[in-house]
Amino acid sequence: MRRDSIYYQIFKRFPGLFFELIDHPTQEAQNYRFESVEVKETAFRIDGVFLPPVGATSRIVFFVEVQFQKDEALYHRFFTESMMYLNRNRSEYDDWFCVVIFPNRSGEPSDQKTHRIFLNSDQVRRIYLDELGTPNQQSIGINLMQLTIAPDEAMAEQARLLIERVQLEQTATLAKNEIIEVITTIAVYKFSQLSREEVEAMLGLSLEQTRVYQEAKAEGREEGREEGREQQKAEMLRLTVPLLLKMEMSVEQIAQQLNVDVESVRLATVQQAQN
Repeated sequence: MRRDSIYYQIFKRFPGLFFELIDHPTQEAQNYRFESVEVKETAFRIDGVFLPPVGATSRIVFFVEVQFQKDEALYHRFFTESMMYLNRNRSEYDDWFCVVIFPNRSGEPSDQKTHRIFLNSDQVRRIYLDELGTPNQQSIGINLMQLTIAPDEAMAEQARLLIERVQLEQTATLAKNEIIEVITTIAVYKFSQLSREEVEAMLGLSLEQTRVYQEAKAEGREEGREEGREQQKAEMLRLTVPLLLKMEMSVEQIAQQLNVDVESVRLATVQQAQN
């Protein structure tokens, strides 16, 4: 499952969920922007940063990392990137906070000594999704995040119950259709081997009008167009490369003449020799 992109969608659409997760007043999230930021003059990119609104009285930068794969270098990278960002953007904040989200404690790096000054700080918090409480007994927002770690056999039931809660309960800070979009996105990623009809039956709703289905259709159309372009290119090379070779043009000259890469011309040459 592509959990990084799912959590990017969740925090981008519902920044209040992040503040709820770390026990901060959700109203503070109202004007925060969740972005992926690049640290200039380095190869570092921080995927999740909550940036304070311009002119805010309290300008806290929140760095968030969602880590579902074991990575012993996680803390080395995360704290280095965060401190480098703070150093290069000193005028944009007056405080900072780091949050790392794990599915469970076993996913955490084993070396917790090297960075203990951070890990034991009140400016760093580690969250384990499996310790947030029993699914469907938490807030809708917390349940939404717990859905990403649900085992296959339980995920469908949890998703259906969560959809029912969304449809029945008041969700003043969360748009119901947006929440259902995220639930269906999680389900589609989780059960990518199932057909649309099977996912619909599992969730008890139609996917045809959801964003994830429309994006999948658009992606399929684009892949079809790309495949067609590749076939046209291959046919063009099959017909023209032999003729240009007979004119004693080099592979590099043919590539330049046809505006294609040299490797494509070499491949067409090999295929022609085999034929």
